[in-house]
Amino acid sequence: MEDLIEKWRREREWKAFLALEDGTVFRGVAFGAGKDAVGEAVFNTAMCGYGEILTDPSYAGEFVTLTYPEIGNYGIAGEDAESRGLWLSGLVAGELNEPSNWRSELSLDEYMKKNGKSGIYGVDTRALTLHIRDFGSMKAYLHVEDNPLGFDEAVEKARGWEGLDGKDYAAKVTCSKPYDIPSCAGADAPRVACWDFGVKSNILRSLATFANVTVVPAKTTADEVLAMKPDGAFLSNGPADPAAVGYAIDNISRILGKVPLMGICLGHQLLALACGAKTGRLKFGHHAANHPVRNLATGNVEITSQNHNFAVLPDSVPDCLAVTHVSLNDGSIEGLRHRSLPAFSVQYHPEACPGPHDSSYLFSEFKEMISK
Repeated sequence: MEDLIEKWRREREWKAFLALEDGTVFRGVAFGAGKDAVGEAVFNTAMCGYGEILTDPSYAGEFVTLTYPEIGNYGIAGEDAESRGLWLSGLVAGELNEPSNWRSELSLDEYMKKNGKSGIYGVDTRALTLHIRDFGSMKAYLHVEDNPLGFDEAVEKARGWEGLDGKDYAAKVTCSKPYDIPSCAGADAPRVACWDFGVKSNILRSLATFANVTVVPAKTTADEVLAMKPDGAFLSNGPADPAAVGYAIDNISRILGKVPLMGICLGHQLLALACGAKTGRLKFGHHAANHPVRNLATGNVEITSQNHNFAVLPDSVPDCLAVTHVSLNDGSIEGLRHRSLPAFSVQYHPEACPGPHDSSYLFSEFKEMISK
């Protein structure tokens, strides 16, 4: 009887599938917008926070596989959004549940439909995660439309996609014009210019606790930022390949030493590139809210929130930079500080939304750097 039920489900419902470029296919049930999509398959091991993950611009161009099996339980609350829209290519889940939470405004399915994004559930997310871990992040094609599409054709569509390497996605997710966020510390608080390469809302909230923030588009020049007479400059997170954002690297090199600088995630990589380091791909990236990082100055271990596929190459770090933090999972560089100029960066997210608050002290360090 169970075999017959399974057969019926596959024939009637399991028409959606995710096809990877290496020919592997994972079947499931479609939800959300109901339109096909192409992107890069990654996995996220956070146990909650799908609302923040959906709205994180750093996921632009990616299919996010959620390893936690039960998704949708608490629905969607608008105040949890980390940006003005949804940026990922699609969402992959194990079980999709109806919400039961007083904060819920929409179900996950309704939210995906409203924002034109597709998802697939009923997938063996453990098998998919292990496949990505063993063979690396790879291009993928999500088929959820009613029109029939063969596995082989979908695999070819995945292989034919241009991918994220060498692509500037910061220009796709940045704001269109500058805007201000007043500080809760008052009008006399320092002013920080924040380059928006895909900035998250909680970063801006964290900065606004001690500074008046002016957010500027990714291609704003160093001269334009300096003309604002800021007390500091912030390099935000963002998606895809840092080496492709050449204009940002040039602007950072021209503002370095003129105002205090702090960078996170993509901003960390861009600061390193501006100082002469190089970046490269990790096998399957860091996407989670539970990555352990060691602070080399204190010896303390911080549990961090992370979202990146690229990292600074250790052998390329120039003498002007000191490594301050390292990953306890794979030894990759998680923090840098300039030896003579007021500038530092971390690969992870100290604003951690979702995630722990172990690293929130870094905003205090930036505040102190500005005050000095």
